[in-house]
This record gives sequence, structure tokens and C-alpha cells, in this order.
Amino acid sequence: MPSIQVDAVFHCHMCGLCCQGRGGIVVSAEDLRRLACHLGLSADDVKSRYCELSGGKLKIRCGDDGCCIFFLKDKGCSVHEGKPAVCQAWPFFRGNIEDPSSLVMAKEFCPGINPDVTHADFASVGLSYLRDHGLVAHDASREANALIVK
Repeated sequence: MPSIQVDAVFHCHMCGLCCQGRGGIVVSAEDLRRLACHLGLSADDVKSRYCELSGGKLKIRCGDDGCCIFFLKDKGCSVHEGKPAVCQAWPFFRGNIEDPSSLVMAKEFCPGINPDVTHADFASVGLSYLRDHGLVAHDASREANALIVK
């Protein structure tokens, strides 16, 4: 059990910076079921309307603005309760947990990461968070590589 809590390490500002960029939001089979249930659609409908295959993995499409199609500038994530595991896990990605330099870059990018948190504390809290929330991935061919941790 980490000595500090998640909120002392990361508190989301809902800025959407992590929702920008193409090809990063991997949708696992479980994510697809959760999204379909949340949206009241079939899994096939979710795939055809909102997803694309990229690098052999199913991923959420981006809009013309380069953001996840579920991110609404005025409201944030429109599928928050059903969002994919990789979104639930941010900023507790493998790179940030395993590599202090990666965490430094993440701190510069994301205003929600406590700039004063040590890498050791971040890694401890992050691993616990991923495990406690069932977000650790195991299948690199179908899940987000960022969630495959030691």
C-alpha cells in the first residue's frame, strides 16, 4: 500500500490534453463491451461508428481537431463512465511508472500531475492504482502497451 494517496499525485483538471493525438486510445474486448453498454449500442455499431484498426489494434478515432471523438471541448469526455482502460489509467502508464525521465515529460505536459511528486511515490501509487482498478493489461496484441507493467 503506497504511503500517499492518488489525489496527492494526480488530480485531473479535465483539460483534454491527454485526449489529443491519433492512435493512442486502444480498445480492448472489455473496453468495447463497456463502451457498447454505456452508449446503448451493439459492439459492432461502436466499432463501425467510433473505432478504426491501426497497428493491428482497435482504437478510438480522432476528430478533425485531432482529439478523441468522445472529447467535447466544453464538457470533457462524453463517455467518461464507459471510457477505455487506457483513458482510466492516465497518467499511470508504464513509461511514467518505469522511467523517471518519462515522468518529467508527463509533468510538463499534464497540469494534473503534482510537479513535486517523486518518481518513487508516483510509481508506487500508480502501480497500486492500476492493480486496484483492474487496469493492468496482459495481451500486447489487443491491449494498450502502456498498461503492461512489471
